[in-house]
Amino acid sequence: MEVILASVFSAIIIFITVFFMMKVYIIAFKRNDISLRKCIIFSTSSIVIGLLVAGVLPFGYQKIMDYIN
Repeated sequence: MEVILASVFSAIIIFITVFFMMKVYIIAFKRNDISLRKCIIFSTSSIVIGLLVAGVLPFGYQKIMDYIN
């Protein structure tokens, strides 16, 4: 149960971080600091990395809990 709760709360934090990174990329694109291609690449990579990390979290937390107990 604690592994699920820890994973959910960590995933929420990761998704909030990715959401704000998307806002940063959009603001940078509107100010012409980055090109559209870079904005798309950065946004896509942020989403994919966030999903991968959120997907691996339960297994990592389970390993930690196994070591503790």
